[in-house]
Amino acid sequence: MNDLSTPAAQTPVDPGPGSSEEALGEHLLAAGKLSRSDLERAWQARHTMGGSLGQVLISLGLVSEIDMYTALAQHAGRRLVLADDFPQERPELAGLNSAFLLAHKLLPMGDVAADAPMPRFVSPNALDAPLAEALRLVFGETPQLDLGLDSEVTGKLQEWLFETENEDEIVAGTPQANEFIEQLRDMASEAPIIRRVNQILAQAVTAGASDVHIENYEDRSVVRIRVDGQIYPVDEIGNHDAPAVVSRIKILSRLDIAERRMPQDGRTRLRVHGRDIDVRVSTVPTMFGESVVMRLLEKNLDLLSLPRLQFSPPNLAAMRELLAIPHGVLLVTGPTGSGKSTTLYASLMSLEGQNLKILTVEDPVEYHLPWLNQVQVQPQIGLDFAHVLRSFLRQDPDVIMVGEMRDGETAGIAVQAALTGHLVLSTLHTNSAVGAIVRLINFGVPPYLITASVIGVLAQRLVRRLCDHCKTPQPPEQAQAAAASLGMDLPHGQVLYEAAGCDACRHTGYRGRLAVHELLVMNDDIRRAILQDGSSISAEQARYSGGNLLRDGATKVLQGLTTSEEVLRVVAQED
Repeated sequence: MNDLSTPAAQTPVDPGPGSSEEALGEHLLAAGKLSRSDLERAWQARHTMGGSLGQVLISLGLVSEIDMYTALAQHAGRRLVLADDFPQERPELAGLNSAFLLAHKLLPMGDVAADAPMPRFVSPNALDAPLAEALRLVFGETPQLDLGLDSEVTGKLQEWLFETENEDEIVAGTPQANEFIEQLRDMASEAPIIRRVNQILAQAVTAGASDVHIENYEDRSVVRIRVDGQIYPVDEIGNHDAPAVVSRIKILSRLDIAERRMPQDGRTRLRVHGRDIDVRVSTVPTMFGESVVMRLLEKNLDLLSLPRLQFSPPNLAAMRELLAIPHGVLLVTGPTGSGKSTTLYASLMSLEGQNLKILTVEDPVEYHLPWLNQVQVQPQIGLDFAHVLRSFLRQDPDVIMVGEMRDGETAGIAVQAALTGHLVLSTLHTNSAVGAIVRLINFGVPPYLITASVIGVLAQRLVRRLCDHCKTPQPPEQAQAAAASLGMDLPHGQVLYEAAGCDACRHTGYRGRLAVHELLVMNDDIRRAILQDGSSISAEQARYSGGNLLRDGATKVLQGLTTSEEVLRVVAQED
């Protein structure tokens, strides 16, 4: 469903002449679609965020879109038309501006031409009196206007106007059409732009990129991809074509193509080279155009398993023991881009979801997994982590996953949830496992609650993996020096490897990434240290199941998976 906060979505407000939003709310209550307490919450949210009661109820998830529009149609005495009854072929739209159709979400149910009968339209804004008056001025009389679901009407319009094979049929718009509408028309009518976007995505997927960046500068636009944590330029786009490329991406991800002044976030799903890819899209206005970042998330649930995350045997066994505890807080820490969310998803996948009630609150939801009830935060309407967490406690959960503890309120609710019998998994942005304890204290969580609720803290980093095609043994002297830099003695006869470079790894010597971990398991000694002076607790006081980050990285160097330089580059960070 598209964003109900867009200007075009703010019109289905009035439930009809002589009616009121209060009456619509009572109609939903009488139909059993809403409780009195939920209706009161919606009125409070409407007072804060504006818009209509219907918008607020749908945005908060209190009433489904179909139930809301069904009630609206019954209350106003209008017909509700669903997607199954939409025309399968695009009608003839001669003389009707496609920009007008999009702006007012107006779906023609037949041809709009001089020799065609009076057209009939479907729109979520069918009760909007100014829209009916505008159509009367165009056609001489008011055509039939039926209600339709916002998401279905918008999806069909975009399919007809932007994603049809015969793109040349798109109407250019009026002479007063702004520059952006002109760019949209160019994008929709030029197959080379569509092929260019497909080529960029295919190149990124082939290279194993995690992100695609399209950046606009004064003299050119650059396409860069992030592979194994490193970013590389791969293409350039002329500034004449760049707006059209950005427009194509925004259309694919259901973003507002007329909005170029504000950041936007969206997502889409693609199939590239036979692989299903979820694409998360972010746009930000810059001096010379819009910067676009596409996060590529491959829908391969086999990758979301603990054994695939390169845990050492002691750490893997300890993680499974912690996940078997029915209540407590398990934290995953590390900087941005260190794979924390992937570890949380893998942890949830290891649980017996069919026998557990698992709730997650995330920003954003990256993977859609079975047996997970996932909630996307929406700060613009007050639906933040703390708000969702409070609601979760009334949902009879067994396991709760919080995408990130960002403040003391969220941390406090999570701790209370653990103390009342729930297993809570979450992330924190700290550089070490013991740093998470200090961060919780800084959030205002009392040390005695930390010792009573936190069962473990996993810190992790991602290091680049040596390319199996070109890695070469190090000379013995260099291997000894590399081992010494990691604080270990090189076993007799042990071979270490170094990066060489070949076509398979883009001549970097590395291909792919793997995780290094340190897992702090709470024991009596660490609890006493926290109660005495938790804000000054040190790594020396901690007990790690398989050694600290440096030790785990050294183990993987001995296994020939990475290099000492790579481990030291990533691990040598202090809080």
